[in-house]
Amino acid sequence: MLRIDVVTIFPAMVDGPIRDGIVGRAVEAGLARIDVHDLRTFTEDRHRTVDDAPFGGGPGMVMKAEPFFRARETVLPAGPGPRDAVVLLSPRGVPFDQAAAERYAQLDRLVLLCGRYEGIDERVREGVATEEVSLGDFVLTGGEVAALAVIEAAVRLIPGALGDEGSAGADSFADGILDCPHYTRPAVVRGQGVPDALLSGDHGRIRRWRRKEALRATRRRRPDLLSTARLSAEDHSLLRELEDEETTAGVVHAAAYEDLGQ
Repeated sequence: MLRIDVVTIFPAMVDGPIRDGIVGRAVEAGLARIDVHDLRTFTEDRHRTVDDAPFGGGPGMVMKAEPFFRARETVLPAGPGPRDAVVLLSPRGVPFDQAAAERYAQLDRLVLLCGRYEGIDERVREGVATEEVSLGDFVLTGGEVAALAVIEAAVRLIPGALGDEGSAGADSFADGILDCPHYTRPAVVRGQGVPDALLSGDHGRIRRWRRKEALRATRRRRPDLLSTARLSAEDHSLLRELEDEETTAGVVHAAAYEDLGQ
């Protein structure tokens, strides 16, 4: 069972969302346990202070280091082991990705540290966290939303968490590329139909169409992924088809443009 601890000054921001959906069902089934800790309980002063002015001056307040040290010592008294991770959620961290979610899903203990204000005392990164993770190149008001994203991405990969065990393997990024388009009933919505391949009943044709469209989406939207994706010989053949289609479309477009010019 994966045990997750979230350390935050706003426990209610995390408590509600983890009760619903796949995460809530996984907890109910005993596949995961999630405990949310109020950072203020790890302070010693009567005002339960978790922040202070930055040394050297500057705008905003900085979260104090000591409460985070105490929180880690409470949830992991012996310190993090080889199957534990203490993750500081920060815009300075390495990008969170599917590979990280897969690694977290296999841990015994995952501790997520949520920051606020101008930042967190650097000694938390150096002495408490085992790694620092970011959702992307943007800044959130706090780490709670990021923690929820990490929780959902990891928990849904725990065996038994999804109703259909094949779902996770078909996700975007599962094998390094984006997912294919999906359609459901009715077959026509406001004049827009469903690709013929999906209505053909030919499983081989459907599988090939899905793979080709997944590669098309990746090539158009995230071409950087293709350099590291696990591509088969068929994938390379499909990519060549896509290149040929784009070349043909470009020639047709150019010819049409010339005709309009005349």
